[in-house]
Amino acid sequence: MTALRLVSDGTSRQGSQELQPVSTVLNDDRLLDAYSETVTQVVEKVSPAVVNIDVRQRRSDRPYRSREMQGNGSGFVFTPDGYILTNSHVVHNASHIEVTLSDGRRYSAEMVGEDPDTDLAVIRIQAPNLVAAKLGDSEFLRAGQVAIAIGNPYGFQCTVTAGVVSAVGRSFRSNSGRLIDSVIQTDAALNPGNSGGPLVSSRGEVIGVNTAVIMSAQGICFAIPINTAKFVVGPLIRDGRVRRSYIGVGGQTIPLPRRLQNFYNLTVKSGILVISIEADSPAHRAGLLERDVIVGFGEQAIASIDDLHKFLTEEQVSVRSPLTIIRSSEKRTLWIEPEESRGARS
Repeated sequence: MTALRLVSDGTSRQGSQELQPVSTVLNDDRLLDAYSETVTQVVEKVSPAVVNIDVRQRRSDRPYRSREMQGNGSGFVFTPDGYILTNSHVVHNASHIEVTLSDGRRYSAEMVGEDPDTDLAVIRIQAPNLVAAKLGDSEFLRAGQVAIAIGNPYGFQCTVTAGVVSAVGRSFRSNSGRLIDSVIQTDAALNPGNSGGPLVSSRGEVIGVNTAVIMSAQGICFAIPINTAKFVVGPLIRDGRVRRSYIGVGGQTIPLPRRLQNFYNLTVKSGILVISIEADSPAHRAGLLERDVIVGFGEQAIASIDDLHKFLTEEQVSVRSPLTIIRSSEKRTLWIEPEESRGARS
């Protein structure tokens, strides 16, 4: 006799067209759909590299008095010799860092370096048989791609949320005040303690480092793109920090009149309106004035604050370069020598 099942509304009806053999019904316990199977395989592949990070800090709340603060976050091993990537805000000013691996092993970790401007940090443990996560490429991410956030907020087990890349190319201001470029926005929710964990593609490759959630925006979450992390980890491992240059201006991006673009054959449609200049800064010594509009630096066209941040790298420290500006509708060139940045400055 053929086994039968009820129709979806739970009522029993007459007629063979309402009854189906149970052999044609998908059993979730035995067969995962394609999406669930993908997420499961990714978690099995990446979760052994995801770690829990416990942090202790001593903070002074009164003169001659301090108290110990505890923090928690996630991270992931990205080299077999124990280098771990996490958020700067997770381990900043830590007096002691302890890492718990997915298999329950616990190790003290050393701070290798941090970069508050990108909210990234590298720590290291000395441990055998480590599984390293594979780093992907965040340059060609598109909205709608599967995004899987993995964390290890408590140790011994990982937490997983899945969703999609909601948007790319967002800007997010770090705790240092500097804008982080090309931030990934996702609806894969971040659980408490998941900061610093990996955001992973459907191929099991890390595409971002989970960093923040906007609770008032119904769980919109952000991740630092992995290509930014690839750029940062080298200097952090080598020097413990990322050296940048600065010129000492405050500004905002403004559109340029079309007639001005055409008259001077400018390749940019916007520039940086200078609204403040630090005393005794490279910009002040170069003769830059408030209301000037920066449109070029060296051989590089400058269209926005972000363009200027990208250009002010370690290589520009103490290098005398031409600064192209528009002053009262007149194009001028000033010569400027950037200095090493001591904080989040432009």
